[in-house]
Amino acid sequence: MPEQDEAKPEPDQPEPHEPQPERTIANWVLAGLITAFGLVVFTVAVRDGHADSALLFVALPVILAAALALTPGRTSHGRVFSVTTIALLLAAVALHEGAICVVLAAPLVYAVAHGSTAFIRLVRRSSRTYAVIAVPLLLLPGLEGSGIGPRIDPGQFVEVTRVVNLPPDEVAGRIAAGPRPAAIRSAALRLLGVPTPGQVVGDGLAPGDRWVFGYHGSAHGPGGHLLAEVEVSEPGHLSFRFVEDTSITGRWLTWRHADLRWQPAGSNRTQIRVAVRYERGLDPSWYFGPLQNALLGEGVEHLLDMMTLR
Repeated sequence: MPEQDEAKPEPDQPEPHEPQPERTIANWVLAGLITAFGLVVFTVAVRDGHADSALLFVALPVILAAALALTPGRTSHGRVFSVTTIALLLAAVALHEGAICVVLAAPLVYAVAHGSTAFIRLVRRSSRTYAVIAVPLLLLPGLEGSGIGPRIDPGQFVEVTRVVNLPPDEVAGRIAAGPRPAAIRSAALRLLGVPTPGQVVGDGLAPGDRWVFGYHGSAHGPGGHLLAEVEVSEPGHLSFRFVEDTSITGRWLTWRHADLRWQPAGSNRTQIRVAVRYERGLDPSWYFGPLQNALLGEGVEHLLDMMTLR
């Protein structure tokens, strides 16, 4: 009788008797030490009010990735993705960061988690000792702003310039009338649901006069308000200092100073320049610095729209 072909497993199925990798004592000890260290430092940061720092967005995913990547298995990235996603969702609920913070931080968190996984598994192939050394090095960027590590350039500055088809005296009149709630034109602000003032109350542009920008509340509580006081008032120039901030945006930044200038820019045209100084509330600086600058620039553009200076 002709010999029958030997049955072969399907290409996408594992070999029937392929041995599974075993967990060693070293795996358990290392993963346990890393996780315990991360939990302790993370708890201290939350207690001290630093939960918005890079500790949440960098160090925590590194710890999760390290603990998972150093355990045997062929689906490390799949496990890291699942755990990281769960951690993001829990952070949004437990730390009241809301959808904005989760959306902004998610690309960074996923990149750090999967990058750490790939790196640890790479060095682990050559030497287990190098993998142990690599973990503290990977954690260093996550300590920025945690209270353990220093903050890098938290004071930031954004400037917006716009030329409008209005004479300077008309621009001055619209500024004196004050901002009014307006539709948000910025796609980024709309998609992210960034809070913008829904009510503006104030009177006068003389030094000492105050304006209150009210924010609508959310599921996490009242929206609060931002109180600005006129500091300098002269032709073509106004400057404001911020004396009170209970607004919802206070979890991401602290307003410091705003400067508004306008000058002729040709026939019946006026150039308007708004400069705002603030303190960034999120770390690491290399990621959230440019991101917050871009979003705040969009917010300043919206402020000019609120004064009908388009």
